Amino acid sequence: MKKLFLILAVVAMTIGTAVAAPKAKKARGAKAQVEVVDKAAEAAKAAEAAKADSLAAVAKAEAEKAETEVAGGESMHQVLMQKFLEGGWGWMLPILIVLILGLAIAIERILFLSLSTIPTKEFIEDVEKALNEGGIEAAKEVCRKKRGPIASIFYQGLDRYHLGLDAVEKAVVSYGSVQTGQLESGLGWLSLFISLSPSLGFMGTVVGLVQSFDAIQAAGDISPALVAGGMKVALLTTLLGLIAAMVLQVFYNFVIVKIDGMVNEMEDASITLTDILTAYNKK
Repeated sequence: MKKLFLILAVVAMTIGTAVAAPKAKKARGAKAQVEVVDKAAEAAKAAEAAKADSLAAVAKAEAEKAETEVAGGESMHQVLMQKFLEGGWGWMLPILIVLILGLAIAIERILFLSLSTIPTKEFIEDVEKALNEGGIEAAKEVCRKKRGPIASIFYQGLDRYHLGLDAVEKAVVSYGSVQTGQLESGLGWLSLFISLSPSLGFMGTVVGLVQSFDAIQAAGDISPALVAGGMKVALLTTLLGLIAAMVLQVFYNFVIVKIDGMVNEMEDASITLTDILTAYNKK
């Protein structure tokens, strides 16, 4: 009987262990899953925090860069103004005025030449078409509606057609010279300013050297402090004068090249006008 109870007890314990084992395993699996989810959430929070910190660092760096650029711009402006004052108003201001006047003339010439430029080929075709369809007056009307030296030369040539082809050629040549003079108007002043700006700078250099030698003579001794003031005036005025001359020279050459191109177009168009009127006269 005791053996029977012992066997039943062993069987009951075995069955209980078999039933409890899956439950324990399931509980451990659920706990491990919860731990994995918690770790993933913590990792996501850490990533978001790191991203926020990175964005904040970038924004701070950009703000510091902007402040540095602004500060650098202000310091550059202050340095330029300080150097201008150190050079002396008496010598730096005339050079600056010469530079401004030269730039004004150069910009005015560039705008004038740009407005005077027309599509020459299309204009000549329109004049020839109007001449063949409506005669001299129709061609002159086309010229009146166009701006620029080529249209003016064409109008003067057509206006003297009744005097003969020789009169037309003389009018075209003469009025071409007039138009060339108008294109080159103001270039003499620009050339003067190009020569004047470095001359003023060199004059400031001479004055600065004279001031340095006067200071040495008055002190009876040579020291860097005595020479520095006059030498600074000498170098700064020369620097500004050379800069002004180089800037104006660039604009001057640009204008000259543009005028040369327009003069070549005027000469070519004048020859074409003579040919057109010669062909028209034979009809």
